[in-house]
Amino acid sequence: MRRFLLLALLAAGHATAAGDVKNGAFLFQRCASCHAVGPYARAGFGPQLQNIIGRKAASTTDYKYSEAMKKSGLVWDEKTLAAFMRAPHDVVPGTSMRFWGIKDEQQVADLLSYMRTLK
Repeated sequence: MRRFLLLALLAAGHATAAGDVKNGAFLFQRCASCHAVGPYARAGFGPQLQNIIGRKAASTTDYKYSEAMKKSGLVWDEKTLAAFMRAPHDVVPGTSMRFWGIKDEQQVADLLSYMRTLK
């Protein structure tokens, strides 16, 4: 019985970590006031986020990044993006991003699932 319970808990945690693309797209609407996505995305109040996964931080040419972001040396993999979504100012102290972060792990997972589709 314990083994079954442990496997059920592990499966539930894995399902949560996978994320929901549709909910991620819905949640991204909050981000869209500053960040654009899509094949013709351009910077606005924040940098465009098309093809963000695997991209070096502060590397688009149409946005004026903070010195902190330029010097961060980050590459936006899923782990780094998740940490930044949770607490941007902890990951890049001095970032100009005006956002306190997302505390809900499911929302972070959902947003990452959506961002994987932005190719």
